[in-house]
Amino acid sequence: MPDIGLDEGSTMKAEVFLPEDYRPAEDEPFMNERQVEYFRRKLINWKNELLEGSRDTIEGLQDSTRAIPDVADRASEETDRAIELRTRDRQRKLVAKIDSALRRIEEGEYGYCEVTGDPISLKRLDARPIATMSLEAQERHERREKVHRDD
Repeated sequence: MPDIGLDEGSTMKAEVFLPEDYRPAEDEPFMNERQVEYFRRKLINWKNELLEGSRDTIEGLQDSTRAIPDVADRASEETDRAIELRTRDRQRKLVAKIDSALRRIEEGEYGYCEVTGDPISLKRLDARPIATMSLEAQERHERREKVHRDD
């Protein structure tokens, strides 16, 4: 985003107009202001949804700390809690990846493959906005990983 100079040492980001129905298109310049803003908002909304779900989980776990006399019911409750905590742990890791993508946006590196430096396809970014590799680089990485696992 362009900086608008206010006074010496002080800058403010310009607001980018983004229509409600905007979708990045292949026929516009790659990672132009509108595309960057689109992905920034998409990442922030996703992060907010995950954090809201975490708050709900914490509240739910605090509410369900009641004593359950039946052993089978208690075991079932503990299993449910363990699954919920594992899910939240995965989501915590996802929030860290979203934060990393937001940092790449700020640094002007978002949308480019960290291996090849080539643009990541808009379709891939729209489906997985935290992607750090082009599809081809990701496939090579996974093939190499599989070869090493099979050793």
